[in-house]
Amino acid sequence: MLYLAAKALLSGVIIAVVSEIAKRSPALGALILSLPLISILAFIWLWRESSDTDGIVALSQSTFFFVLPTLPMFLVLAALLRGGAGFWPALGLSSLLTILLYAAMVWALGRFGISL
Repeated sequence: MLYLAAKALLSGVIIAVVSEIAKRSPALGALILSLPLISILAFIWLWRESSDTDGIVALSQSTFFFVLPTLPMFLVLAALLRGGAGFWPALGLSSLLTILLYAAMVWALGRFGISL
């Protein structure tokens, strides 16, 4: 239980630090946020807990395919906010778009015999 709490705390600290950095420098905050820090930590934790190479392969491959549909969210969110939409509606719409793109990605990959 302590190990789980430590993992959650470390992940939370990373998010808090990035948000503080982004207040001062949005570009630096975005650079740090774009690093796959949480993914790397997840790989490390999975390896420490199971030494399961196949599990890490599956996690890595699935992460790649799920990152792709998230990319438009950032542009849509920025466009909606720039266009005068409120933060919460813009975040909700861009999140809904991401969910739809996730479903489309799973469907499209399934057509090629790739299951996530």
